[in-house]
Amino acid sequence: MTDVFDDDPGFDARELRLVKAVADAGSITGAALELGYSQPAVSQQLKRLEQRLGVAIVERVGRSVRLTDAGRILARHAPAVTTALDAAAGELAELQGLRAARVRLMAFPSASPTIVPRLLADLAVRHPGISLTYVEAEPPEAVDAVREDRTDIALTFSYPGDRDDPHGTSARGLDVRSIGVDEMLAVLPKGHPGARAASVDVASLADDSWIAGCPRCRGHLLELCGRAGFAPRIAFETDNFVAVEGLVAQGIGVATLPRMAVESFPQLPGLAIVPLPAGEQRTIHTVTARGADRVPAVRATLSALARLVAGPAAAPGGEASAN
Repeated sequence: MTDVFDDDPGFDARELRLVKAVADAGSITGAALELGYSQPAVSQQLKRLEQRLGVAIVERVGRSVRLTDAGRILARHAPAVTTALDAAAGELAELQGLRAARVRLMAFPSASPTIVPRLLADLAVRHPGISLTYVEAEPPEAVDAVREDRTDIALTFSYPGDRDDPHGTSARGLDVRSIGVDEMLAVLPKGHPGARAASVDVASLADDSWIAGCPRCRGHLLELCGRAGFAPRIAFETDNFVAVEGLVAQGIGVATLPRMAVESFPQLPGLAIVPLPAGEQRTIHTVTARGADRVPAVRATLSALARLVAGPAAAPGGEASAN
């Protein structure tokens, strides 16, 4: 009778994490720092793994190392394997009544002063055993970080008709959940003709100068103005929403900002914030690896994000559902 373990490949989750760390860091020293090992210990583990598998995992290139084809195969499969093992460990910890867990989060800049502090406060009350680490990143970088197992959850956004939407092909194979919307607002100088309106027709701003984001980030503005029949005359560009408000307050131009960005900073004198027509909004998403929500701490954090983004209308103690 054939032993069912005869085809055991001879590596474990720790070694997969090690190979993935070498891929991410580009060096054995960097991998050792990331994992908290000594450099000789990492080298010895890699050597033992290569001896068992009978193939080289790393090769030297000058003073650095890079993964071989075999190493790249292991690094590519590592996130799926380690996520599944983390899920199993988390479920066992939950079953045993243990609550200590770490969740890595990345989110876009306007979430930093708004959603993230509320999330930390919410978890401290509901799940005090969860330790949350946070890095600010724009959606494309955050989605890449999920795929590369550098974060557990990416909080992202998308605009209607966005040709560069990071939730398209770049998120293929990941779990993307829409958890709420963020209204878009016109930011006008106080003396602007549209400042007293209940809502601003974008076409009425065709003759104004505009404050816009960087070329990669202004897609929604171009699409919005294009639907209104004009190309915006962009006078200044900055991705700092406080700077945007400062420029508009001085009469330099007009702009659009998400409500989340506007509400994260006290309104400057000389500004008028006016809603755009209904339906002009961005959608807020969470992005995770497939199956990551089986990890109890990740699931609890996803639930808290959905509840907080949904806003005060969500039931105080209820669990928001993700689409």
